[in-house]
Amino acid sequence: MPVKNVEEYISCHKHWEEELRQLHEMIITTDLEPAIKWGAPIYTLEGKNVVGIGAFKNHYALWFFNGALLKENTSLLVNAQEGKTKALRQIRFEKRDEIRTSALLPYILEAIQNQKEGKIIKPIKQKELIIPPELAKAFDSDPELRSAFNRLTPGKQREYAEHISNAKRETTRLSRLEKITPMIKGGSGLHDKYKNC
Repeated sequence: MPVKNVEEYISCHKHWEEELRQLHEMIITTDLEPAIKWGAPIYTLEGKNVVGIGAFKNHYALWFFNGALLKENTSLLVNAQEGKTKALRQIRFEKRDEIRTSALLPYILEAIQNQKEGKIIKPIKQKELIIPPELAKAFDSDPELRSAFNRLTPGKQREYAEHISNAKRETTRLSRLEKITPMIKGGSGLHDKYKNC
């Protein structure tokens, strides 16, 4: 079940509940408005995405949609998807990391100021979807799988295709295909389990 609001998202992630709540409480002291997009809390300014928070298995993060534009506050930022994103940056936290508002708030305020000034990084044109041979073969023998795959968003399709293609050994590619087939047929994305309860 997709989460309906920030409170529901936070309470779904018991392992990080206190930490996510601290980040949320800090962010809502600014001009940003909370919303749920892509199954996670996103904070917007006049409808434009500025920051987000997210819980993962081994860490939680504060995302900056145009983080690459930050100039004053950069020391804590990392590119979570090196080579895949030009703009997105995050600050990652682990279990015993302290959330220091005095250190984090300047990042958020600079991101808000950049948004107010209309500074953005144009998104990279989406890469062409390349279906790996194992998946193409599975489509031929399972029309239901092909149909379910075609109903997925382009991003989810690419995640699945790359998940199979990135495996070096054929046995691993086939094992991955076997694991993801029910997920595709169920209409979920590869990483949806991290976005919902």
